[in-house]
Amino acid sequence: MSETCNNNCESCSQDCDSRSAPQDFRAHLNAHSRVGSIIGVVSGKGGVGKSLVTSLLAAGATRRGLKAAILDADITGPSIPRAFGITGKATGTQEYLLPRVSRDGVQIMSINMLLESDTDPVVWRGPILAGTVKQFYSDVLWHDVDVMFIDMPPGTGDVPLTVFQSLPLDGIVVVTSPQELVGMIVGKAMNMARMMDIPILGLVENMSYFTCPDNGKDYHIFGKGKSAAAALEYGVPLLGSIPINPEIADACDEGRVEDITGDWLAPALDVVEKVVSQKG
Repeated sequence: MSETCNNNCESCSQDCDSRSAPQDFRAHLNAHSRVGSIIGVVSGKGGVGKSLVTSLLAAGATRRGLKAAILDADITGPSIPRAFGITGKATGTQEYLLPRVSRDGVQIMSINMLLESDTDPVVWRGPILAGTVKQFYSDVLWHDVDVMFIDMPPGTGDVPLTVFQSLPLDGIVVVTSPQELVGMIVGKAMNMARMMDIPILGLVENMSYFTCPDNGKDYHIFGKGKSAAAALEYGVPLLGSIPINPEIADACDEGRVEDITGDWLAPALDVVEKVVSQKG
C-alpha cells in the first residue's frame, strides 16, 4: 500500500496487495445518448483498407434504414472525415461534444474535428490515446444510434486493448488483404479478440482482385483464395471481397464514400442487421 493511499481503489491505478475492488475499465454512455450495437473494425497491420471498410459498412447500413455512427479510434491516423467529405470542426455544449453528421446521416466523431488543422500531428503516448477513445464514447452526444462502427488503429496495442476492455462490443470485423504476410499478422488480431472473449463476426478481404475494363476478366494480383483459407482456418465466415478499383479510391479522396454502391459487402451488412435485430 502506498503511503499516500486514500483507500479509494476505484480511482487508483496501482496494482497493490491491498486492492479491495477490481479495476473497472468500462466506459459508459452519457444519459442522453443511445447506441444499440457496437461493431469494431480491426486489422493486424496498417494499409489494408480498414477505414474504407468502416466507411462502406456505415454507408451501407444507412442505406438499409439503420441509424449508423462511426467512432474514429485511429487517433494518430484519422481518415474517416475525409472519406465523408467532412471538413468542419465538431461543436459542443458545456456538457457534450456533438458529432458531425454526413450527407446521408452517419454520425461521426474523429480527432481531426478537434484539431486546428487536419495536418497537425497527434504526438501522444498510449494512455492519452486510449483515454481519448473512451471520451469519444462517453462525452459525445450519440443520438439514437442503431449501430456504431469503431475504426480502430492497426495492431494489438493500447487503443485496441482499451476498446476491447472498455466498450461493449457486439463483435468485430477483421480486414485483411490477400498477401500471406498480412494473413499471418491478421491472425494476431483475431487471437487477441478471442483472448478478450470478443466475438469475431468474420473477415473482409480488401484489394481482392482487379477487373480489367478491356476484357471484363478478374485478375487476382496478390493471389487468390488466401483470405478464404484464413477464414476457414479460424472458423469464421468471409464476409466480402472488395476489388482494386480506382473509382473507389477517387470517391474516398473526394469525400464521396457514400456514393459507392457496390454489393461487395452485402454478406457483412446482413450480419450487421442480424446483430442489431438481436439487440432489439
